[in-house]
Formats: sequence, C-alpha cells, structure tokens
Amino acid sequence: MTAFDPGESASIISVTDQVRPVKIGAPVVAVHFLGDRAAFVGAEESVFLVNGEAEISKVAVHAGGILCAASDGARIVMGGDDGKLVALDAKGEVTLLATDAKRRWIDNVALHPDGAVAWSAGKTAFVRSGKAEDKSFDVPSTVGGLAFAPKGLRLAIAHYNGVTLWFPNMVATADVLEWAGSHLAVTFSPDNKFLVTAMHEPALHGWRLADNRHMRMTGYPGRVRSMSWSAGGKGLATSGADTVIMWPFASKDGPMGKEPAMLAPLQARVSAVACHPKQDILAAGYGDGTILMVRLADGAEILVRRNGTVPVAALAWNTKGTLLAFADEEGDAGLLPL
Repeated sequence: MTAFDPGESASIISVTDQVRPVKIGAPVVAVHFLGDRAAFVGAEESVFLVNGEAEISKVAVHAGGILCAASDGARIVMGGDDGKLVALDAKGEVTLLATDAKRRWIDNVALHPDGAVAWSAGKTAFVRSGKAEDKSFDVPSTVGGLAFAPKGLRLAIAHYNGVTLWFPNMVATADVLEWAGSHLAVTFSPDNKFLVTAMHEPALHGWRLADNRHMRMTGYPGRVRSMSWSAGGKGLATSGADTVIMWPFASKDGPMGKEPAMLAPLQARVSAVACHPKQDILAAGYGDGTILMVRLADGAEILVRRNGTVPVAALAWNTKGTLLAFADEEGDAGLLPL
C-alpha cells in the first residue's frame, strides 16, 4: 500500500458527492448520534442537532466551555468549565445532573449501559448508578480519563502513574494498575479482558486483566487522542501516526509480541478514528481534513472528504451503521448516508 494525495488521485473510489454538507459555524469537539440525528458538540455552550436533511437545531447546554461528552445513544452527558454535568436527550431536552460543590471543571465523563454515569473534577471521580446515591473516590492525582467495564459496575480511573479500578458498590479496596507516566484516555476491551490507556507521551499502555500483565504499545510519532474498538472487539484502531494503527486483540494475549496493522497511509497525521458498529470498516480523519473509509480485511480505501486545511475533530456512526457524521475543528461538517 502506498501513500497518495486524495486531491490528485483518480484511482481511489470517491463518495464525496454523496456527502450532505453541514455548516455548524463553530468549533466542534465531538459528534454522537441520538437516534438518527447527529449531535455535534460545540467547544462552547451549545450542541447542534442535525437531521438527515442537514437541518440544524441549536441547543444551549453549558454556560461556557464543554470539556467532555459521552453518549449511549439515548442521551449525551457533558461536563463543562461551569462546574455542571448535563444530559441532552433525543427530544432536545436538557437535564442538569450535577453541579460540582466547588464549581470545579468537570473534565471527564463515562456512561454505563445500565444507565450509570461517572464524572470527575480534579482528583475526585463520582458515580451515580440507577438507584443509589452519588459515590465518590479520590485518586492520587488529577483524573485523566474514565471508563466503565462492559460487565459489572467497575470504573477505571486513569491518573498519573497508573489506573485505579474501583467498584462503587463494594467496600473492597480498589485495585491499582501501575505504570510510570501520565495516563489520559482509558478504555476496556468489549470482552472485558484488557484495559488500555493513551498516555501523555506518544504511546499506549495496556494490561491483561486476568494477571495484570503489561502491554507496551509504542512507536507513535504523536500523542494518541482517538481510539475505537472494531466490531466484535478484535482490534483497537488509534490515531497519532500518519497511518491508522490497528492493534490486534483477537487472541488471549492481545497485542503482546505482535505488530499492529498500519492502514490508510497519508502525508498527514490521523486525528480521529471511528470503527463501524457492525462491519469490519472504519472511518479515519486526518490533520489535513481528509476523511477515508477503510476496509479492515484488505486496507481498501474510499475517499469521503478531500484534504482541506484544518484537522478532522470528530467522527461517529449511527447505531445501525447507515450514517457517518464528521466535523473538522472549525465546524465544517457533513453527513454520509450509506
């Protein structure tokens, strides 16, 4: 596979003419789907709900910057520098979930399939389960990332020098997975066997949870800011290089001793990745504004968006995998029906 310039190459299949342009007109930090409406989360104050005809409804959610967002398909939960945690549902209704007692920034959020929500402010992580009262846990340093395990109510809290695994409904002491350095984004594999963090340095670190064995995943030229599990959880796609780095997780050892697949090379760094929910396909956004769809089996590529000027900030598929939404850092966005 060779690098190409999507602005000049005629050999690659292109679907750019099928994209419905969406002009958000404001910086975008994330995109999620609520039903078949794409929800573009702005960097400040508002979420922009967009239907299949690219009609935009603007909803105010915060009185300032939006620092984090997570969605389960029924709602998006967001934290802001106004110290508030809010939820936006598919009807466009906003609910205040919590206000930090010290008005600290709420900079991480995670959702559990059963409806529980976790968020953090400073060194404290909070969990609200379906019926119980809020519970909190302090870690040694500022929380870098949060993730719920797919099974059971267990929360991974990333921080400096490792990850704390906390069971909010149990009295037992929390487990700590140690590794020197600053750990930011954190994710469990869908089969609950592995935990992976993106570090402040250009690397991932992982643990096999059965025995806490370490997995060093290095070699990136830049920090990994986007991670996405493939359908079935057999691979973890990541940004941070001028190709999509896809780590293999199909075996009991995960990526230990294995080389990752390198897909869709370009003369630009990958800035965002999103795996299709049902098929072995992913969407990749690049620092020059290019977006490609890539088939995992053979690396075949389809051009979704030609290179522009600013990095792609957000990518998301709807639950059925029939719509791809994207936006760059300046709010130039689009919807691709499949």
